[in-house]
Amino acid sequence: MGKNELFIKRVFEIVNEMKIPLIDERVYEKTGLNEKNALAVVKFRFEEDESVIRGFLGLAEYFHSVIVKDDDEFYIPHSSILFKLESD
Repeated sequence: MGKNELFIKRVFEIVNEMKIPLIDERVYEKTGLNEKNALAVVKFRFEEDESVIRGFLGLAEYFHSVIVKDDDEFYIPHSSILFKLESD
């Protein structure tokens, strides 16, 4: 299993543990997230430290939002801010 697959698997495990709604390709056919329409894009980069994933998902819990998975990246849309979690 590659590093990226482990990253995605771990995100899914923590999402299930925290009971945060996740929208992925099983739910939609194509996503329309557009970073250039957001006033701010806050990027989280996973580099072997699970606390980055937990911090990112904690934002979704705090804002009572959903997680959107697009390819190998995860997003939290909130107002005019787009939070993004990606792996190296």
